[in-house]
Amino acid sequence: MAAAKFEVPAFREYPVPPVVKEGTMAHVKSFPASAPIQEAIGFPGELVEDWHDKAIAKMGDLLGKYRSLKVFMDACVHCGACTDKCHYFIGTNDPKNMPVARQELMRKVYRRHFTFAGKYFPSLVGAADLTRELLDEWYTYYYQCSECRRCSVFCPYGIDTAEVTMAGREILDSVGYGQKYTNEIMGKLHRIGNNLGLPGPALEDTLLGLEEDILDDTGAPVKLPLDKQGAEVLLITPSADFFSEPHVESLIGYAKVFHAAGVNWTLSSTASEAGNFGMFIGSYANMRRAALRIRQAALELGVKRIVVGECGHAWRVAYSFWNTLTGVGAGGADPFSIELQKQLDPRYPAPQHICEFTYDLIQQGKLKFDKSANDHRVVTFHDSCNVARGSRMSDMPGGQFVIPREIIKAVANNFHDMAADTIGEATFCCGGGGGILTDDLMEVRVKGALPRMEAFNNVVQEHKVNFMALICAICKAQFTKVVPYYGFDMSMIGGVHQLVSTAIVLEVPEEADQEVAAGAEAAED
Repeated sequence: MAAAKFEVPAFREYPVPPVVKEGTMAHVKSFPASAPIQEAIGFPGELVEDWHDKAIAKMGDLLGKYRSLKVFMDACVHCGACTDKCHYFIGTNDPKNMPVARQELMRKVYRRHFTFAGKYFPSLVGAADLTRELLDEWYTYYYQCSECRRCSVFCPYGIDTAEVTMAGREILDSVGYGQKYTNEIMGKLHRIGNNLGLPGPALEDTLLGLEEDILDDTGAPVKLPLDKQGAEVLLITPSADFFSEPHVESLIGYAKVFHAAGVNWTLSSTASEAGNFGMFIGSYANMRRAALRIRQAALELGVKRIVVGECGHAWRVAYSFWNTLTGVGAGGADPFSIELQKQLDPRYPAPQHICEFTYDLIQQGKLKFDKSANDHRVVTFHDSCNVARGSRMSDMPGGQFVIPREIIKAVANNFHDMAADTIGEATFCCGGGGGILTDDLMEVRVKGALPRMEAFNNVVQEHKVNFMALICAICKAQFTKVVPYYGFDMSMIGGVHQLVSTAIVLEVPEEADQEVAAGAEAAED
């Protein structure tokens, strides 16, 4: 099916707040999930007859379960500090993509059913009942939010729009009105073990093929082991790393790091996915079900450490939720959590990000690099939202900002940051996170990428930047699809460990060295 045509926003001379254009994105809706997709992850297959009452009951349940949600419903004073901080409002001009207005879709229903004033004087306090028309608006605009939390940084009350969006989606799912993209992927993960539905034998063949490619390219016998009993490290990485470009280049980088450091590591065929879309739809049950696969794999393989690959939301789930979901880290009192805590090596973070892992090895002098191998690249770095605002790396304050940049500087000579107000904690979203990375939302994705593309364009013009390094699978998939709309080449997008892979110096057996040299001579002839 051909993608709908739309106008790509022009770069702004100055980042002024956009002019409001009512309803500009009301026509953009992602495909709803079919009955089999919904039912596979525990939700009604279609909109239930008593959807109104069940939706209100679910809202009440969430308000009782999450005190923060009630605070967010009550605290907003409509100051407007968040309005021009959202990349979707900046790119679309639709006022319902202002964070405060998107929240208001739920807040007015909250007032009507859960406050005294709203029950008895609804018109005075902006309270409204949940109609079918409003339910459709929920579906439209809660799937035009990437849950990036940038607006929360600038909100004087710290209102977390992402949590409101998650609650809205959870209510929608509970009455049978779910999104095809996120829910279908959750079903694949539960059924097979990864988001792409890649079965174990296919994964094994893929890894063997990559080993051959690395050997041909470097002469080094780098291995990508699968289900290796007794390995020290279990790598949990996004399944896109197994075959998608440029993701696979980072997987090769991880393997080279492990090889160079002499680390005994493995991947798992049953837990071959770091991503966890349960967070996107606010479903703790689905998030835990997905995470338990990782605990099971760690226990069965007997590993001492768990390292997470380049994936933004996966790292947030691992860092912020694994402790209560699975007992990885601190927390979890069930027998399996206790057993895992005994098994994991307490000298290392549980879990640990691959950037932390590589940075520690660099600090210890265990990795050698030829920085000139990346001299054809002028690099910048995009801080992924869930890493920047929902997690941390190491015990270093701001480690999630410092460590990736230090790795880049260790492997490349040419690095330039984007504007200070577009990186770090204030980073702009790629525009495709939080369940938006689907072609039926391409207009949202392209327009939502505008602020990041503007900042990227500035360093391209000023410093001749030709490579944007990332540590998120969704960011990689989003930017490779979106940057051509703004006149850039998709080859300008890649991973931090892609740069590591290019620069790392591997020890090559003498006979392999001779074979590589002979191959090079033959190619010249």
